[in-house]
Amino acid sequence: MDPHLLPFAERQAPRYTSYPSANHFDASVDAETYARWLGALKEDARLSLYLHVPYCRELCWYCGCNTFLTRGGDIGDFVSTLMMEVDLVASKVSTHRVDEIHWGGGTPNILSAEQFIRLARHLDFWFDVAPDVAHAIELDPRHVTRDLAEAYVAVGVNRASLGVQDLNAHVQEVIGRVQPIAQVRQAVETLRNAGLTQLSFDLMYGLPGQTSGDLARTIRLATELQPSRIALFGYAHVPWFKRRQRLIDAQALPGVSDRFDQAELARRMLNDLGYESVGLDHFARTDDPLALSARNTALKRNFQGYVARESNALIGLGPSAISHVSGGYVQNIATVRAWRNALESNELPVARGHAESADDLRRGGVIQSIMCQFEVDLRPSGGWEGFPDTHAELRPLAEAGLVEIKGDFLRIPPAARPFARLVAMAFDAYGRPSQPAHARAI
Repeated sequence: MDPHLLPFAERQAPRYTSYPSANHFDASVDAETYARWLGALKEDARLSLYLHVPYCRELCWYCGCNTFLTRGGDIGDFVSTLMMEVDLVASKVSTHRVDEIHWGGGTPNILSAEQFIRLARHLDFWFDVAPDVAHAIELDPRHVTRDLAEAYVAVGVNRASLGVQDLNAHVQEVIGRVQPIAQVRQAVETLRNAGLTQLSFDLMYGLPGQTSGDLARTIRLATELQPSRIALFGYAHVPWFKRRQRLIDAQALPGVSDRFDQAELARRMLNDLGYESVGLDHFARTDDPLALSARNTALKRNFQGYVARESNALIGLGPSAISHVSGGYVQNIATVRAWRNALESNELPVARGHAESADDLRRGGVIQSIMCQFEVDLRPSGGWEGFPDTHAELRPLAEAGLVEIKGDFLRIPPAARPFARLVAMAFDAYGRPSQPAHARAI
């Protein structure tokens, strides 16, 4: 890493899966607001459904998601309550076409085959699910079975995302996620034998004890299994936010320069192995819809990361799930008991949210373009006059070669794309947190 870039790499920045970021949501948006926004959706609005399954059999130390250890009876109660939320939301939007369904967590494959089929058919009953729906599920490869794989195919799941992370035993030990390559390979074979052939892998860099050699080995082993997509995420060490990360020795984490070198090594290797770079941290085979979308400048970014097509509204279901509809953002109550109590009272389980202003939409569009296409024409958004302080804020980035500015046109050079979040942050009107709230830019 060029030493003069180190101060930029050490800066914190949001991931910009929304604008504003979720830490700016507040309780001014409530269940009544959300109900009003749902009722105002246009008749031809196309929906994306996200279902959050918060339970895990064991908690991985690196994870920053909203998850809980399962106990006896939890899962059955959860399934029944989630169906109640589907009923309540569908009573307001069930006539709309669903283009995308995504199951996340937590560990969605903690649901039994019977429970999953029950939920999926409940969605089919209430919603107008498109014949070509993009239907994806996140899976823990340690708990993939033939019954589950066959259940996914039976209800139309057509993509599985496996949490691989790292394939070196010493790294797995210190992040609380032991899964030998043989176990991952078996999960892949089980899914493909059932007919689920579109596979994505999640990999990570910047993990404790992880070297560039370890990451290269992980990439070699992972790509031998031929996933069509790979997401490469930098580990975000935020123990003040996720207490489980206190089990990780911060002294064993790679430094910022080493993290940068790891990310660049991974990018070069994946490109050489036939994966196109997509956005900031995704890679896809040339014939994958995500790669095609990126080449056609149609790529979008939301809470699931990069997506090949954009729906008009994202409906989040389950504890802590976030929705984005015309009007703004809504986040569900995070704790399972309080989420369930709201639904048993026939109330939408809203904890907080954000009503979008015209300025939010304008700035959010610019940030979306930066994060997806790495360039933006500011003229439709009012030019630099519409962002009076941004040009000066970008000047140090431009002097460092991290962004090019010509008139009202802004472009991030390919070599500077790892710093795209810093460029996007210059257009963020919500200021900088007074205490750590985000991961480092690299």
